[in-house]
Amino acid sequence: MATTLLLGQTLSFDNDPFAAGLKAARHLSRGAVAMRDGFVLEVGPAADLRGRYGDCTLIDHGNSLLIAGFVDAHVHYSQTGIIASWGKRLIDWLQTYTFPEEMRFDDPGHAQQMAELYFDFSLANGITSAASFCTIHPQSVEAYFAAAQARGMRMIGGKVMMDRNAPEGLRDDAQSGYDQSRALLEKWHGVDRLGYAVTPRFAPTSSAAQLEAAGTLWAENPTCAMQTHLSEQREEIAWMKELFPDHPDYLSVYEAHGLAGPGAVMGHAIHLTQREVEAMVATGSGVAHCPTSNTFIGSGLCDVRGLAARGIPIGLATDVGGGSSFSMLRTMAAAYEVGQLRGDSLHAAELLWLATQGSANVLRIGDKVGNLAAGREADITVLDLASTPVISQRAARAVDIWDALFATIMLGDDRAVEQVYVAGRQMLPA
Repeated sequence: MATTLLLGQTLSFDNDPFAAGLKAARHLSRGAVAMRDGFVLEVGPAADLRGRYGDCTLIDHGNSLLIAGFVDAHVHYSQTGIIASWGKRLIDWLQTYTFPEEMRFDDPGHAQQMAELYFDFSLANGITSAASFCTIHPQSVEAYFAAAQARGMRMIGGKVMMDRNAPEGLRDDAQSGYDQSRALLEKWHGVDRLGYAVTPRFAPTSSAAQLEAAGTLWAENPTCAMQTHLSEQREEIAWMKELFPDHPDYLSVYEAHGLAGPGAVMGHAIHLTQREVEAMVATGSGVAHCPTSNTFIGSGLCDVRGLAARGIPIGLATDVGGGSSFSMLRTMAAAYEVGQLRGDSLHAAELLWLATQGSANVLRIGDKVGNLAAGREADITVLDLASTPVISQRAARAVDIWDALFATIMLGDDRAVEQVYVAGRQMLPA
């Protein structure tokens, strides 16, 4: 296959900006990305790469910014249809909106329709990889992976395991949850760019027997991810304590059942005790920060910098549909606002890291996607840094790339996403 050379501004990372500051980033005002056979060959100055790759397909994105495709660390594709539903906190949200909608996914046709819609919305917002909860229905997982495979995307997903505190029709049991999850895992995990995640929804909707079964399945398949929810709201934590009175805290429930460790993706993780923070560090468990959801449902303010400072892997997530936007730009803006409310301003470099390499690291796909670098898969998002009149006039005053990018983070939406490349293939209409 011929080499394709993309021209534009480029922004990549040599290190984690939470640890190394701005020197971790590499910006070229006139850069280029050479790609072939779905991989990045080289990133460098446009003049140098044009000289080395003379016989290539040239695509010039002008002054737009080439970055790694966004990686969404925690999402519920099955909640696409109920995004922006009004006025509930977590437990009420589940009962009023989530469970009735997820009941519909016993219909393969509905599951396919919503999977297609979810991927269309995600790609329009520059998201090229994600980890999604499906529903308890195997057909919801089939639809999700089939739609991802058709688009050639690197995606992670799993069947929700849930055997109590849910309506009839949305419950499996410890054995069937294990058996169905294992069958789906064996069919899809490692096929093309797909990965499976063992997916107990959260401790209150799984019995100890089911959590044990989930832990066994993960131990048998350690290259999979494991995704669940942790310490999202105080009412949820109180409920968990009633259900698991012999455990000192929320995370200990997961630890006791083999559901903590590298590749464990804990959604939210807002109200952690000191012991839980130390256990996260010790086990290598990661966090998916969901700022639009945490504010929309009224959950609280996650201590992102504090977790990162302890070395806990942390990435960014839309958490659609409790999260109120498919846009990773809006999600980064919300992360900034949450930081402000905590008295801690996250820099544009840190926000972009969370939305790309940070999330990829949490999902243990950071060697494949999440950064614009040689050898990575060519998942690339192109941002127009002057996509609307408001952004354009603000960008004209920018003193550096971070100032310009921050304006797009705070003010941008899908109109800022000029093009998306998945494994080197253009995904948006020209």
